[in-house]
Amino acid sequence: MEKLELANIKFTWLNGGVTNLDGGAMFGVVPKPLWSRKYEVNEKNQIELRTDPILIQTGGKNYLLESGIGNGKLTEKQKRNFGVQEESSVEQSLGKLGLDPGDIDYVIMTHMHYDHACGLTKEVGGEFISVFPNAAIITSEVEWEEMKNPNIRSKATYWRENWEPIQSQVITFKEEWNHGPFKMVHTGGHSNGHSILIIEDGEDTVVHMADLMATHAHQNVLWVMAYDDYPMASIGAKQKWMKFAAERDAWFTFYHDAVYRAIKLDEEGSIKNSIPRER
Repeated sequence: MEKLELANIKFTWLNGGVTNLDGGAMFGVVPKPLWSRKYEVNEKNQIELRTDPILIQTGGKNYLLESGIGNGKLTEKQKRNFGVQEESSVEQSLGKLGLDPGDIDYVIMTHMHYDHACGLTKEVGGEFISVFPNAAIITSEVEWEEMKNPNIRSKATYWRENWEPIQSQVITFKEEWNHGPFKMVHTGGHSNGHSILIIEDGEDTVVHMADLMATHAHQNVLWVMAYDDYPMASIGAKQKWMKFAAERDAWFTFYHDAVYRAIKLDEEGSIKNSIPRER
């Protein structure tokens, strides 16, 4: 398991499963000859996308950023459509660190699409229960409301079994959630309720852009997904927060990237420091 250690905060990437989605959808209107130079694509025009939660430990507390794709939640048809090669083994990853799901104090959800939220619940004895029963689950108020009342487009990704069992654990915020070194900011864009996470530890800054910058190949502010509900909002948020990150020489961390866990960029946008994903 790859790690990033700051003075007071430790990040550890867990195994949350892997999907393979259409590269054209992931890069929107960007022509394939451009994006395929930046990210490997297979013969089906799919790109590998991890769904790996990040365990963040600080102040004696355990925080989980996103929840993985879960286990036993997807039909065989969904697995084919989403290119799922492996489901989550988050509980096993935690076990290797001497933890279990009951030790998680907070689950931080940038948004609640199925590939981020399926790991929040599991089926036991014919009913769905919370995987992290002692955790406060943090997401934006806008995201939570759409999760419960999806529209004709979003109902394909906001699933009842992912929210009903955990609704008593959810804490929502309007524009920002501030908690110790964490600041969660509602950005919109990818979804109406999408948020990013900023973590500051002394002189170190970490920015988790979530699905505004799903992989290292998405750093161009104009390269946004066809999946984005509000692409111009995505572009505006990327401009703002990537400038913020550049001014602080911040680490960017990833949930989906199959190549890097975290990177730092130089003034030209080249990767100057990185934590590669172990293969």
